[in-house]
Amino acid sequence: MGRAKGSPAAEICQTYLKRLPWTVAIREVEVRKNLSGEKLSLAEAELLRAAMPDRATLVAMDGRGKTLSSAAFAQRLGRWRDDGIADLAFVIGGADGLHPALVGEAVLSLSLGAMTWPHMLARAMLMEQLYRAHTILAGHPYHRA
Repeated sequence: MGRAKGSPAAEICQTYLKRLPWTVAIREVEVRKNLSGEKLSLAEAELLRAAMPDRATLVAMDGRGKTLSSAAFAQRLGRWRDDGIADLAFVIGGADGLHPALVGEAVLSLSLGAMTWPHMLARAMLMEQLYRAHTILAGHPYHRA
């Protein structure tokens, strides 16, 4: 959710995007109506669903989700790759998080830790972890356990 254009978080995302050998598309969506509460949460969920590739495996970025080490995250990505999963959609909600129904549709609800992070910074942190996972799977020394 939200537009990061020109922000330091967007620059961080672009840095890791350029390093990744995988095809990664960052799709930004934004509710343009003056909504709040449940209506806003539902509108965000609809926009996020519409932005996902057809048949993508959904991963919900959620503070109440499971925490994984970088190595465990890489292993999970490697397993999905080996199982023939072509598209993953990592969704990050707005300031109030993701709608519970969208989280319920995910094959994995993933947390970046117990602290609360701004959603734009969470996007940058996820991009770094995707790059780190790539280096772990490739045996590159970027990640030192």
